[in-house]
Parts: sequence; structure tokens; C-alpha cells
Amino acid sequence: MADFRASAQKLQQQITSWRRDLHKIPETGVDTPQTEAYICAELDKMGVSYRRGLGGHGIVALVEGKHKKKVFAIRADIDGLPIKEETGLPFASGNGCMHACGHDAHAAMGLASVKLLNDVRGEIDGSVLVVFQPGEEGCPDGPGGAKRMLDDGAFEDPKPDAMVGLHTGSIWKDFVPGEIGYRPGSIMACMDRFEILVKGKGSHGAYPQGSVDTISIAGQMICELQTIVSREVDPQEPCVISLGEIHAGSAFNIIPGECRITGTVRAFNQEMREFLARRIGEVASAVASGMRGSVEFSYGWHGPAPVVNDPVMTEELRLAAEKVVGPEKVREISRPSMGGEDIAFFLEKAPGTFFFLPGCNEAKGQTWPHHNSRFDIDEDVLWIGPAVMATMAVDWLKKQA
Repeated sequence: MADFRASAQKLQQQITSWRRDLHKIPETGVDTPQTEAYICAELDKMGVSYRRGLGGHGIVALVEGKHKKKVFAIRADIDGLPIKEETGLPFASGNGCMHACGHDAHAAMGLASVKLLNDVRGEIDGSVLVVFQPGEEGCPDGPGGAKRMLDDGAFEDPKPDAMVGLHTGSIWKDFVPGEIGYRPGSIMACMDRFEILVKGKGSHGAYPQGSVDTISIAGQMICELQTIVSREVDPQEPCVISLGEIHAGSAFNIIPGECRITGTVRAFNQEMREFLARRIGEVASAVASGMRGSVEFSYGWHGPAPVVNDPVMTEELRLAAEKVVGPEKVREISRPSMGGEDIAFFLEKAPGTFFFLPGCNEAKGQTWPHHNSRFDIDEDVLWIGPAVMATMAVDWLKKQA
């Protein structure tokens, strides 16, 4: 079998070139036509078949091996963020958006995975899907790109039996570039969105007795919502309720009749997720009712569930990673992240694992966090991701055969 460590290192310059090209053309949500066209053009050069236009502009490339009994999937997200770039890089974006979360690198590593596997397809005991997914950062309305791709048949004909994905950057701070972080079980939280519309009665600011003040109601509600986690949840059970938006009023001397609050819930299991959703609605309604108002509450269950790594597949990942970077550079992640990830939808359909490839090098000044206008990554370790994923795919398929 091919040595993916050596072949990926030889491909390093090409991976860097792909990443920089994609970095120049960031697009958001599932509206990623330029990115789709670029990836498809590179797949055409490799002579690899693919389906496009899934879930917006998602792509599924297929590398067919010696038989079709088992299928392994690799996932790479491709969308950027609505952030004006301030990195000063020579290949910086100029369109007002930015790859501030490393998805340009993920897409480049996805292309590299296709290249590595396609070059040895005659030796592979099965087939490999490489999924290029838009909309991982979410969409203004409805589910993100993973659910949309699944609804468009991304995991049909062929249906994958196992899968892997990764994230680069600085999510887990105690890792450095060149290492691999893995974790069986829960690794990232759900990413739910809720909205509370507080309804009261507007009035002149000089005559508050004529109002049912929605801003006052919202103020009390904000305080009470925080006690759900601090007073109703076991302190050893990690979860978060965060409020991100409050909108009310149109003038300094008008008490508004409505106030809209939106926020997010993060949890690591479905039971806690359902408990928090129920209690937010109950607390909001009780506070509003006690102050003569009312609420309309909605909870967005279309957000991704917690990301849960299959223990068997995570062990397969660990073995593959050790082949590529050595056992001393493969470490278990001690605590899961409260961040959410759209790959959860895919992992509900095929057992798999999601791992961490550190990509921010402090020695190179890469100290800015994800979703920051100065975020950048260490390109020197890009080869590791596709080497690990290709190794895992081939080794797993060989064991199934």
C-alpha cells in the first residue's frame, strides 16, 4: 500500500496553493458558486467523478476502488464568514468576506485526500466519498449545509459505512501544529438557536403607567434565564445558555410594545438539550405573565446535535494518525468544546469520528482566534490532514474486506 505520509509531503506545495486560491474567494452559507466551480475544476483535472449542487453548492467526489462493498467518507467544509479580512496576507480576500475559521484549509485538504486516494485507487478495498460541504457556519434560515446535502441525497448511491472529518485552528489551546487531537464520545456541543418575542403594550415614555413595558420584562427575563444553568443544572454537567441579540424600541421617549431576544444553547446530550429548551420557554412565559405581558417562544431544533465520536472509529483514527506523525504526537483531548459543528448530521448517518489538527503557530504570530479578522493558520502542517484521513480510509476498508 502507498505511503501516504511521503506522498502527502510531496503534495504539500500543491495543498498550499489550493488553500491560497480558495482563501481569495470566500463565500458564505450555502451560496458558494465560485468555490464549487474551483473545486470541480480541480476534480476534473484529476479525472474523478462527482456530483455537484447538493444542498446549495455542495460536492460529493467518488474514488472507486477494487469493489463497491464498503464505502468510507471524508468530509471537508468550504464556506467562509461575513468578516472583512485584516490579515495583510498577499493572498487576502478583498470581497468583504473571509475564511476566518480554516475552511479554506479543510477544502484544500479534501482535494489532497482525493488526489492521494485516486492515485492508488486500484489498491483500495472499497470506495471513498469526499464531501465538500457549504453552510457549516449556519444559514440565516433553516438548517445548515450538512442537513441540506443529506436531503439532496449526498449519502445515497453510494451510502457511506463510516466517515472522518477534521478541524484545524486553535480550538484546543494545549495542542501545537504537528500534533493530532482525538476524543471518543462527545467532542463538541449542540448548536441550537432560540427566540423570545416579548409582547406588551407601548406607551409614551412620560406616562409609563399606560404601558406594559417589554424592556423591563426583558431585563427581568435575562436575569432569570441565567439561573437555569446556575441553579437547576448539576455544576458538573457542562451546558450554556447565551443571549446574543436584544432588539426593541425606535425612539428615546417611546416604551416599545415588543422586544425580541435571541440566543444559543450548548449541551452535550439530547436529554439536557430538551431540558434547557423546555425551561427557557417556561421561565420566559412565567416572567412575562407576572409582569402583565406575554411571549412567543420558538426553539430551532434544526441546529446540529452534539458531535459524538464513535469509539471504534476513533481508535481507527488514532492508529492512522500514529502511522503519519508518530505516537508521541497523537494525544487525547481532555475536554470537549462548547463549539458546535455541522458534521453532527453526517455522523448520525454513518459512524465516524471528528478530530483536531492544530493549525495556529504562536511563533509565527498566529494568535488570533477563530472568527477574527486576523485569523491565520500554519500552512506547513497542511499535508498531515489528508495523510491521516487517506490512511484511515484505506486501512478501515482493508479490514472490512
